[in-house]
Amino acid sequence: MHEPVLATGRQFEITSGTARAVVTEVGAALRAFEVDGKPYVETYGADRLPPGGAGAVLVPWPNRVADGRWVLDGEPQQLPLTEPARHNAIHGLLRHTPWTVVEHAESTVVLQAMVAAQPGWPVPLLTSIGYSVGDGGLTVTHTMENLGSRSTPFGVGVHPYPRAGDAATDECTLRLSASTLLPVDAERMVPVRPPRALEGDELDFRTGRPLAGLLLDTAFGGAAPAPGDEHVRHALLGPDGHGVELWADPVFRWVQVYTPDDFPGRGRAVAIEPMTCPPNALNTGTDLLTLHPGETWMAHWGLTPR
Repeated sequence: MHEPVLATGRQFEITSGTARAVVTEVGAALRAFEVDGKPYVETYGADRLPPGGAGAVLVPWPNRVADGRWVLDGEPQQLPLTEPARHNAIHGLLRHTPWTVVEHAESTVVLQAMVAAQPGWPVPLLTSIGYSVGDGGLTVTHTMENLGSRSTPFGVGVHPYPRAGDAATDECTLRLSASTLLPVDAERMVPVRPPRALEGDELDFRTGRPLAGLLLDTAFGGAAPAPGDEHVRHALLGPDGHGVELWADPVFRWVQVYTPDDFPGRGRAVAIEPMTCPPNALNTGTDLLTLHPGETWMAHWGLTPR
C-alpha cells in the first residue's frame, strides 16, 4: 500500500552550519527557514496546503488581474478566476504545480517548472527558483526564459511570512523602503487611483512603525535601495531590536504587506511580499517586464537574520 502523498509533495531540506530551510515540491514554496533553531519565517505542516499562500512563488504575475482579463498584441486573454469571490485571477499559474528538482546539494536546491501556453497565457515560459543557505542567511534566485515565438510581459513575486524569531507579531516593528502607497478598491483589491506619496502618515514605514493594531493588505511602491546600497531592504524587528531583513534586487520595486490574524498555530502574522510590479499590472502596464523570444531574465532576493 502506498503512503499518502503530502499536500505539498516532497520536502527538500538544505542546511549550512546552523542555517536550515525547507522547500516544497508543489509550488516550490519556502516552508521553513531558521538559524540556530530560531524561526525567521512562519511555517506550517507539510500535510496541508500553504496557509495564506505562505512561501508561494508568484509567476508569471504577482497579485491580482481584474476579471482575469488582459490583452496581448491586441488579442484579448481570459485567465481562470482563481479568486472567484473578488472576480480576479491571483498570484500566477504555478502555486499548485509540482516543480522538478534540477539540483539538490547540502546547502542549495533548484527547482524548475513550465508555464505552458494555455487559455489566458499564450506564451510558454520556463522558470526556475534556487534557494541557498549560508552564513549570510537565505538567498533566492529566480529565472524566467521565453520559449515562445513572441514577446510577452510578465512579473514575479513571492509570498514569504517573515518572523522575528520568537517575538509576537504585534510586538514587532515593520520597516519598508517603499515611498508610495497604491489605493485599491476595498472589496476587489484592484487599483482605483495612481500611487500616492507617503510623507509621514501612519502607513509610512520608512523609519519603522509598530504593527500592533494595524490591519494591512496593502501594495507599497517606490521601493528602492538607499544611497550607496545595491539592494532594496525591508525589515521586521522584535522588541529587542533583532529580527529579520528581507533584501531584494532593485527590480522588486513593489511590496505587498498582509497581516492576517488566523495563521495556523500563530494567529497574527505578516507577509512581506516583494513584487516586480503592482496589482493589475497586466492591464495598467505599470512596471511590467518584457521577455523576448529566447531571452532569459534573472533576479535575487533573500532573508538575513538581524
